[in-house]
Amino acid sequence: MLLVAAACQPTPSVSSTPSAPGASPTKQAVTITYWHGYNPVETKQFTDVALPLFKQQHPEITVDSQAVPYDDLRKKLLTGIAGGQLPDVLRADIIWVPEFADLGALVAFDETFSSDFNALKAQVFAGPLSTNVWKGKSYGLPLDTNTRVLMWNKEVYAKAGLSAPPKTWDEFKANAPKLGDGKASWAYAEGGTGGWNMLPWIWSGGGSVTDANLTKATGYLNGPESVAALQFLVDLKKAGQLGPATLGGDPKTDVGYAKDQYGNILDGPWMIPIFKDQYPNKQVQLAPMPAGKGGSISVVGGEDIVMFKSSKQQAAAWEFVKFMLSKDAQTAMGKVGQMPVLNELVGSADLPSYYSVFMEQLKTAKARTPHPKWPKIDEAIGKAVTLALGGDKSPQAALDEAAKTVDDLLAGR
Repeated sequence: MLLVAAACQPTPSVSSTPSAPGASPTKQAVTITYWHGYNPVETKQFTDVALPLFKQQHPEITVDSQAVPYDDLRKKLLTGIAGGQLPDVLRADIIWVPEFADLGALVAFDETFSSDFNALKAQVFAGPLSTNVWKGKSYGLPLDTNTRVLMWNKEVYAKAGLSAPPKTWDEFKANAPKLGDGKASWAYAEGGTGGWNMLPWIWSGGGSVTDANLTKATGYLNGPESVAALQFLVDLKKAGQLGPATLGGDPKTDVGYAKDQYGNILDGPWMIPIFKDQYPNKQVQLAPMPAGKGGSISVVGGEDIVMFKSSKQQAAAWEFVKFMLSKDAQTAMGKVGQMPVLNELVGSADLPSYYSVFMEQLKTAKARTPHPKWPKIDEAIGKAVTLALGGDKSPQAALDEAAKTVDDLLAGR
């Protein structure tokens, strides 16, 4: 349906000069740049499978694909915005879109490519689509979606005399002392302390970051439920059951899980292909986030595909954007852990069966605070969690400080 809809639209120019949508095609050879943060397994699939499919359809367009490590990508983009050196198309973390849109750097798809955009948006999940909206305009399209679920270690559980993952926080806490010795093995490990890591605990505990109108964090981020969630992890740390990966140490979550040093981790669908590639003898067991006072709630992740205003090849770049939302491209990337955003691919036999656990978790998962200042809000959360886990401040004091910082950010101070 997507390809038919796309085929019915006027074909814009792909000349080597800036072009407007709807211009007559010249089919002149052009090159567009695409920055992304795919991991090595995903990069190989994109390069070996997706790109050749695009080239078959558009032999006149060459895609200069550049993989940039996630931790470096945002910094490189902000430098590029200031210096004028940006890609044509970006695979952007959903939390970056409001920020870059607010800076005036992105093309508004609903204005510049309105006809094609309206056809495409009708074919994707509404939740991921909403992450592209800022001040009433749509600055991108969803590219992939995901969430985090509990990956419980069957071998570690078996040694502890356990056969099933915890359904609640109480079960999680009761199991913890049996799953590690606190020296060479641990019950649980996180991959960091930011919002991506902490929010499933805050939300499942009944807490939140801000009020519904995004006007204040005091009373929410430092409210009793949020504080109790952080205290839960602090208690695990004090009991020697929170792995060193949480504060940046080794083993990292994937290594610790593969070597049976971690009983549980929280992670996304991309981990299954990574384990298959790097640890083929290790089976990953999946379960929903253990339920706390607020239920079983995880965090919505994923990436959007956006275009920069500075692009001189917007028509060609748009052809690439449309291709990445096609059934062929979505299926190709879906096979390596990039969960598709097309409605028609739900339950597809061409995609991994393990997606079912993630799709179930997505029913209650929440998106991170959709605000241009989210990166700084995230820093404040990460700092507070680090201070509390390190024993430098109580969870209440750490989150009090974070809430004040977030209040200032929301107020534009």
